[in-house]
Amino acid sequence: MRIIIIVFVGIIFGFFIGVSFPSLPLTKLNITSYLIRDFSITGNKTTDGSTQKSVENNSTGNKNVKDISKIWIPSNPKGAERLPPGIVASESDFSLRRLWGLPNEDLASEPKYLVTFTVGYDQRNNIDAAVKKFSDNFTVLLFHYDGRTTEWDEFEWSKRAIHVSARKQTKWWYAKRFLHPDIVAPYDYIFIWDEDLGVDHFNAEEYIKLVRKHGLEISQPGLEPTRGTTWQMTKRRDGSEVHKETTEKPGWCSDPHLPPCAAFVEIMAPVFSRDAWRCVWHMIQNDLVHGWGLDLALQHCVEPAHEKIGVVDAQWIVHQTVPSLGNQGQAEDGSAPWRGVRLRCQREWNMFKARFANAEKAYYKSIGIDPSNFTAH
Repeated sequence: MRIIIIVFVGIIFGFFIGVSFPSLPLTKLNITSYLIRDFSITGNKTTDGSTQKSVENNSTGNKNVKDISKIWIPSNPKGAERLPPGIVASESDFSLRRLWGLPNEDLASEPKYLVTFTVGYDQRNNIDAAVKKFSDNFTVLLFHYDGRTTEWDEFEWSKRAIHVSARKQTKWWYAKRFLHPDIVAPYDYIFIWDEDLGVDHFNAEEYIKLVRKHGLEISQPGLEPTRGTTWQMTKRRDGSEVHKETTEKPGWCSDPHLPPCAAFVEIMAPVFSRDAWRCVWHMIQNDLVHGWGLDLALQHCVEPAHEKIGVVDAQWIVHQTVPSLGNQGQAEDGSAPWRGVRLRCQREWNMFKARFANAEKAYYKSIGIDPSNFTAH
């Protein structure tokens, strides 16, 4: 009886002890993993510190397991690696949107092309005539170097255009800062034009058709040969749709497929495909604002350049050579403002040539090739 009573009391006591504590699942205790870890440490203990290494390795492994829940996508744009790819919006555009309604109802149509003009208000009538040569398939962007923007609302189209203003800046200054390839990515072609162009014989839609037909990635309209000084390459040819090469003065072209005999357009009215512009934008130097020398280097952005760069003869323009931006310079030592601007242009040309040549040499040397074995382009 004594034994039976002791067993019975023990059972009752154990029952009350058990119900007094919350249940602890074995998965929470993770007994097995701790036993294995302890066994591993004990069984491999040596005098050279391998026990500590084992603990560290185990800690690293546990850390990697925990990081699985964190997002890291190396293929995302730089700085956005922590975002899920589905939320990354790496491109934009210049489409104006409403402040009300649904976003997918904002745009009745999305323009396919972009045209930019760098303008002063004095050339408003010329720009008005030029803009009317571009259809609703174009987004119009005006860069104002004289700070006057609201006055342009006298033109109905100006109310739908994009206006960016910074005093006494060039179109290449604007292009580097406001035409990043990811901003203009929705547009098939980008026109980056001066303000002093006569467009009586130009139609933008017809121009695009010819560019596509002849596979031009970089192009410009032909220039009226009787007005102003032009390169032979950019002069309009009668009876021709497009030309891609020419004959220049003796000694000017080291190769008939190189500028200025081919693979060449001027910087007053260039037109770039989306892909070509992505390359050209990266080549524009941030501190060289006039773009001199850029025309001779465009060949590096398409291949083969002598086939993908050309002049459209059937849609041509007149360069009126209005020195409006030159007058934005500053008179020094009694000289006219435009002389200082011209001197800056020449200096930038030399600086750009030197930078490009040095960059090429540095690249070839980095891969173990002697750059003197190559003919300078």
